[in-house]
Parts: sequence; structure tokens; C-alpha cells
Amino acid sequence: MILVIDDDNAVLTSISLLLKQSGFLHVCTSNPKEAQLVIQEQKPDLIVLDLNFSNSTTGREGMQFLLQLKQLIPKVPVILITAWGSISLAVEGMKNGAFDFITKPWDNKTLLQTINIAIELNKEYKSEKGIKRQELDRKFNFTNIVGSSPKIIPILETVGRVSKTDAPVLILGESGTGKELIAKALHNNSNRKNYPFVKVNLGGVSLNLFESEMFGHKKGAFTDAYNDRKGRFELANNGTIFLDEIGDLDFNSQVKLLRVLQDKTYQVLGDSKTRELDVRVICATNRNIHEMVDKGTFREDLFYRINLITINLPSLRERSSDIPQLASHFLNELATIYNVDKITLSNQTLKWLKNLPFLGNVREIKNLIERTWLISGKAELEITDFEKALENKLVQPSNEFLPPVGAMTLDEIEKEMILKAIVKYKNNISKIAKSLGISRGTLYRRLEKHEIEYELKK
Repeated sequence: MILVIDDDNAVLTSISLLLKQSGFLHVCTSNPKEAQLVIQEQKPDLIVLDLNFSNSTTGREGMQFLLQLKQLIPKVPVILITAWGSISLAVEGMKNGAFDFITKPWDNKTLLQTINIAIELNKEYKSEKGIKRQELDRKFNFTNIVGSSPKIIPILETVGRVSKTDAPVLILGESGTGKELIAKALHNNSNRKNYPFVKVNLGGVSLNLFESEMFGHKKGAFTDAYNDRKGRFELANNGTIFLDEIGDLDFNSQVKLLRVLQDKTYQVLGDSKTRELDVRVICATNRNIHEMVDKGTFREDLFYRINLITINLPSLRERSSDIPQLASHFLNELATIYNVDKITLSNQTLKWLKNLPFLGNVREIKNLIERTWLISGKAELEITDFEKALENKLVQPSNEFLPPVGAMTLDEIEKEMILKAIVKYKNNISKIAKSLGISRGTLYRRLEKHEIEYELKK
């Protein structure tokens, strides 16, 4: 049963009709007192709560009742109905335990989708003790995700459980931990698996090109718009869009993204027509996004819009027991790619590998194994082969190039390196970006960040 609480009869009538047509049992009440009487008689599965019940528009009445509800029936999800003017209040409600918030005027499809997600995710779920990787693989498609350690199994269980919903997911973890693989697993096990999976590296999208890249443009919309172009959201329609490095998104672009995620609509540049969007959103970042929210560099309302489900990926150092499986997987990949016989490691070499720090995580061990085999060409790799590969990679730091610890911040060092690269490569954008190991889009963003005046050549 769904309990709807709103003092506006028109709202109650509209939501009641929508729920009835969708087959939901529901009860409508006009104020918290009536709602309390209903709750005493029967426990609802979900509550839709307005924030105002009088001439006041502060929303405090609804917020106070939300706090009471979380004490009376803490496990029942509450969806807030609010207006854009009270979004900050809705975010406060999320902090106080609300499941999500819907803005007025709402879209029926979005409201139903949010209700279905809330009810599905609130179902009693008990993790199977001692469940093995093989059992999960029989239920779900976890292609290319390697590992069966105690750190990985619960994550795969969560992926399997939430993949069938359209709940937005935020994936957190260090670089190289496999965030894109988890995003693909969510898509491949969803009802959208036969539709597109579109990845966008937001760290490489220039501030000036954000709208064109994400929403598309019509011919003539701006100086260099010689043809119509589809945006990433349109390409992902009916499927999944994976917004990688969302922590690198500038504040103005965050506002534009929030509008799309909130309204499920967008406009192509140069076109006044509003288009509807049906897409599942998965985001990822290696940055401390909670700290960014606290500092005000990442919008709090956007944060709560994208992290209905949060998946924290462990570093490889936290799951070193998976290293033998990962090594075997990458060696088999090498043998297939280069059409050679089986490549192996001795047990002694495996033990040695397990003790390496692997600050670059899974990506680093993959690169190390491939580099070692390409240099040695052996069928069985030994410790000495890996040591030679590491020696070829490592460059000993020199005091001639690095300032004393504490003399400069990381931002200052980054700015200095960019300035040196600009001088060395005489404003050639491609060479500068390549020398710094970043994309051209990311370089533009770094130049804006450090307020470096430039006249770059292509």
C-alpha cells in the first residue's frame, strides 16, 4: 500500500488516478494527522509526502513529519514532492532519510519509476552467507570482472540486485579499480542490456563544448557547427549512460546536468524543441566527492540525485588474494591476442607479485604483466623478468627537477609543469597534452582551472 500525503486535492486526485491505473493499492490523506491514523491501522510500503500543509511555503511541516516517520517506520521509503524553489529543503530531507525527491510539476513516468525503484530496493534482502563466485556467475553476467575475494563478492551481489532497477548508481574507487567494468555489469544485467551503453569521460569534455557534446547541436547553432550532431544522451536513449570522472565536472555544467537528470528532458543546441529522455545514469569518480560537497565544489542536490546506490570499489591492495586469478586472466588474454601457447608464472613469482603495492590497482598489474612478457618473450615468467620490466619503467627522481617536499602544493606543481610544456612545445596543444599524459579536453580544463592565458596551436 502507498500512502500519499498532500493538502492539494488536485495533487491527490492526479496521483491517485496514476497509482490506480498502475495497479497500486493506495490511500490519500490531506495532512500528517490523518496520515498517522492510517499508519496506526496498516503499515504502508511507501509514502509520498508533500512538504507544505498550510499557507506557509517553508516546508518545515513536511520536514518535521518526515523526522517523525523515520522514527515510527524507519524502513519505509519516503518520496518528497517539492518545487524547484525548495530543492535545498528536499536535499535536507535526503539527509534526514528521505529516499528521493520529485519536483512539481512532476512527470508521471518519472514518478512511477521512482516508486518502483523504491519498493524494489526496499524488499527484504538477505545476503547469502558463504555464496561463491560460481553461484553468482550462474545468475548474472560478470564478464571480465575477475576475483572471488571477500571484498569483491558483496559488490557483485549488490550489482546483481540493483541491476534490474533503474536506480542511479555512483561508483567510487581509486584509478584502475574497474569502475567501468562495474558500470558495464550493471548495464549487461539490466532490462536495458539490448540498448546502447554510452561512456562519457567528463574530465575530457571542455567547458565550452559540454552542451554540444552531451545534448547535441543543429547545423549553424554556433560557428563551427557545420552539421547536425547527436549528443551523448540521445545516443544512450533507452539504454545506459556512464558518466565517468563526474568529480571533474565544473560547477556550471553540474547545473545543466542536474536539470536533465531531474526533468528527464533536454534541448539540442540550436533547436527550441524539448525532447524526452529515457536513460539509466551511472556515474563514477576517483575523487573524494563527499569532501567536494562539503567544500561546495560539487552541488549537493546533484550528489543526492546520482547516488541513490553507492558502490565503493576496494583497491587491489585490499584484495591481494585476487592477484593470482587476475594474473592468470591477463596471461590468457595475452596468449589469445598474440596467438601463442600458454604463458605461466611460477608459484614463487605469484607470491612475489602479491607483495607489490600496485598503486595503479588492476590496471597496473595488467600493464606490468603485458610489458614483462613483451620484453622477455618467455613461456614462463620469473621474478627477474618482472624486475627488468620495472627497471625499464622506473625513472629515478632528481632534486634538479623536483622541489623540496612542502615547498609547493600539487596544484602549484601541476601549473608549473603545464607552463613548462607550453614553452617547450611552443603552444602546440596536441604535443602539450601528450607530454603531460592527458587528453586535449582535460588540458583545456586545467588551463581554465589555473587561469593560464594561452594561444594554443592545433
